[in-house]
Amino acid sequence: MKKTIRSFLMLALATVTAVSFAACGSTANKAATSAESSAATDKVVYKVGAEPTFPPFDTTDKDGNMVGLDMDMMDRIAELEGFEVEYVNLGFDALIPSLQSGNIDIIASGMNSLNEERRNAVDFSDTYFDSGLVLAVAEGNNDIKGTDDLTPDMKVAAQIGTSAADTIQEWASQGKIGQAVILNGVNECMLQLNNGDVAAVLNDKPVTEAYILKQPGTIKVVGETLDEEAYAIAVQKGNKELLDKINDGLKQLKESGELDKMIEGMNDKYASAE
Repeated sequence: MKKTIRSFLMLALATVTAVSFAACGSTANKAATSAESSAATDKVVYKVGAEPTFPPFDTTDKDGNMVGLDMDMMDRIAELEGFEVEYVNLGFDALIPSLQSGNIDIIASGMNSLNEERRNAVDFSDTYFDSGLVLAVAEGNNDIKGTDDLTPDMKVAAQIGTSAADTIQEWASQGKIGQAVILNGVNECMLQLNNGDVAAVLNDKPVTEAYILKQPGTIKVVGETLDEEAYAIAVQKGNKELLDKINDGLKQLKESGELDKMIEGMNDKYASAE
């Protein structure tokens, strides 16, 4: 009888142990499956560099958040392509070095993709905005009606790292103007123009137009549009996977007409965001 009871107890214990291990295994499998599922739904986050003194493409709102056409466009591309973005505030001349060093993954900052030096340094997406350079003078200046009226005693300002900066430095070397004044941001250029420290500012046409909307009666555009430009998004050289995602999302925005609507409304939304 004792032997029978002992055998029964041993069998019961073995059964309980087996069930316990099975339960533990089931729990572990569920945890592993849950972790795999969680990992599978996590989105890649790409850091996007921009220089936010370039409205309506890149500026800041009252809370200090970066906003503008570039942000709206990148947010939608990220949504369409299944990744997320985090914006990084950088000086314009620091954007390409930061991309090359891996501190950021993308540049979306109204960057002219037709610049040969830049094309050698980064890979550009398809273009999303055609632009050019314009000369701006104080509203009351009736002497300068275009670039032909610039003289060797004049100072002209432009933002560092831009095509405009390259152009006025070339003018200075040719003796067309007296000094090329290179400043960190568009607002600094316009402040010097309004203070009379420089005779003119060379800058991207849509950004100058946005400034005029923001500060009416202070400056005006004179002469013709110079130097064709085409804005595009930049990634590290050879990063074809990310570039393909950006181009695919950009293509969808173009084909749906959504990008055109963003561009049409960008001045109303962001010309006076700062």
